[in-house]
Parts: sequence; C-alpha cells; structure tokens
Amino acid sequence: MIAPGAWLGLLGGGQLGRMFCMAAQRLGYKVAVLDPGAHSPAGSVADRHIAADYLDGRGLAALASLAAAATTEFENVPAAALDFLARTARVTPAAASVAIAQDRISEKMFLGGHGFPVAPFAILRTDADARSVPDRLLPGIVKSARLGYDGKGQAQVRTHDEVRAALRTMGGAPCVIEQRMPLEREVSVIVARNEHGDTTTWPVAENRHRDGILDVSIVPARVDTSLSEQARQIATRAAAALDYRGVLCVEMFVVDGGDLLVNEIAPRPHNSGHYTIDACVTSQFEQQVRVLADLPLGDTRQHTPAVMLNILGDLWFSGNGSAACEPDWQQVLCHGHAKLHLYGKTQPRRGRKMGHVTCLGESLPAALATARAIKLALRIPGADEL
Repeated sequence: MIAPGAWLGLLGGGQLGRMFCMAAQRLGYKVAVLDPGAHSPAGSVADRHIAADYLDGRGLAALASLAAAATTEFENVPAAALDFLARTARVTPAAASVAIAQDRISEKMFLGGHGFPVAPFAILRTDADARSVPDRLLPGIVKSARLGYDGKGQAQVRTHDEVRAALRTMGGAPCVIEQRMPLEREVSVIVARNEHGDTTTWPVAENRHRDGILDVSIVPARVDTSLSEQARQIATRAAAALDYRGVLCVEMFVVDGGDLLVNEIAPRPHNSGHYTIDACVTSQFEQQVRVLADLPLGDTRQHTPAVMLNILGDLWFSGNGSAACEPDWQQVLCHGHAKLHLYGKTQPRRGRKMGHVTCLGESLPAALATARAIKLALRIPGADEL
C-alpha cells in the first residue's frame, strides 16, 4: 500500500485528471501532473505541474523521481511513457492494456478473439480493402483506428464509393468499417479492477449522444434486470481478459431484440461515470486512486438516482452566436438537487466539454424532471427527448 501523504503521478491535464486530483487530495495524497499545456484543468489544481510533452525525457524523469505510482487520464498517452515510469513506480493501467484500447483494430481483434459480441466489421488499410467491403456491412460507419473521440474520425457510409472517400478523408490511415446496427439504446458500465483481481462495477448507465458527443447519462439505465446484469458481467470479463488494473469503461449497444454488443473500451474513468461523484458511495475517481495506491476497493452502490448533463462550450454562444457570454448558473443552482461541476477551462469552444451537471432525485422520474428543466433554462437541445 502507498500511504496517504505520498506523491501520485498523472499523465494528462484534462478534466478527468482534475477530478482525479481532487479525489486523491481528499484522501491525503499529493499529485504531480505531467502535461504540455500551460493552463490545464488538472494542472491548475495539482500540487505540482510538470509542463512537458509525454515523451520528454526530463519531464518523465522528474515525475518518476517524485511519484510512487502513476496513472493516466486519457487513452492516447504514449505506451513508451508508461513503460518508462513502470521501471521505478507502480503504473495503472499497464502499457499493454492501454495499447489495445488505443487502436480500434487491436481492440476489435481482442474483443472478437475473446468471444465478446461485437458488430460485424472489416479492416480498411488500402483502397482495395475499401472496394472489397462485403455488402452486408453497408450501410456502415467508417472509424479511424487511432485518435478518434467524441464523434471525430467517423463517417457514415452507404456505398463502396463512400467507403473509399471516407478512407481518403482519414488521410489513408488504417480504419475499420462497422455495420450500422438497429439500436435500441446505448449503455456503458464502469468497472474497477486491482492487481489482486478484485473487481467492482457501478450501475449500468444509459447514454444519449448529440453530434457524436455524450449529451446525457441516465442512471440506473432503463433496462431490465437481466440485461443490466449481463452488461456488468461483460465489463467484468473484459477487465479480466485484459488483466486490467485501474478504472475501465465498456461501452455497449443494445440492439433491437435486446442483444448486447460491445462498442469500445476506454482505459480510464469515463464521462458517463461522472454521476458517481454525487450519486454513489465511491466515485470512479476515488476508486482510481484506491487501485493506484493499492487501497481496498470502495463500495460502488448508487444511493440516489441521477441524470448527468454535459455542459458544452456552445452554451457560451447561445445568444447572438458571436461573443462568448458566461451562462446564467443560477438557472442550475436554483434546483437544490442539481450539482454543478465546472472544469476551469477559460476558453469556451463549440463542442468543448466545459463542465457537467448531475441532477439527483428521490426517484429517476424526479431526476429526469430536473434535467429537463435545466436543459430548457440553459437552452440545451433535447429536453423533450428525456
């Protein structure tokens, strides 16, 4: 066990890292963040910010000399950086686990090879691959193998010519094409696993996206008990198959008929798990600290129904659209069961995640009613869809 008072290291300076820092500091740890940004959300609250690239030798050496253990807050941290830190410190998750999730091709091959249900797919590396895509995969979705997130690096396709054009749009980099499935809803499960193999999962979240970005998470998901249990079992099995140590999100599709398909895995805390800060005994970020420091895993029970709303930079431009204007947060805070979390980002941009609101309630309908009211007050689209 790494006792409170020690230094923990974090690769990445985004909002997930910010919430990790806060959870670690509450438990008595000091956190050093390595991130190239001068004014990052995590760096602004960390006990030390090492402003350096993730592969910068001096920056990594400084972090290694300070931290007894290190973790990440996004999946695209270079595996070489994790390997460097692992020479002298505990690192969770391990580079081998992260490498699988960094590449959609490796991810799909891993999931399929271990018997997890996935949508039919094919690998695209060349124009010839695009021309020979099986008809059964159309219409489909072309996704870049690396660096895609929040709907970026994706293209809807209906014909072979559109597949070829999508591959060119991705710069000829490797991609996958997935058959577009008839979706009933999207769900996710956050799972934590430590180096002893102890595993916990949080309740299943039901997720709604807008323009490829998570808009709303509803927890518990409005699915039957058997499907919920199946989703949690899939997440637990995925963590074990990866020999994963840390917090992992497994995103899944519920297709027509009620079958589950694994969409992708994220080797870190996840946007759909932000509700755990306010609605669960132990948040995903505290659990990340517990795994990293080899503390006992915390209780993941949800004590209050919750609906999480993402706050995007679009809100700052919801008036005349030309100048950024701070939203009226009183429209959120007038609801006594709403919890506002802002990420300390000073430059709003359309599509940029600036914060989130967790709407709590004595029942899920009550939490949904609060979420609708806040969406309407802030002019966030989709209030009538909840």
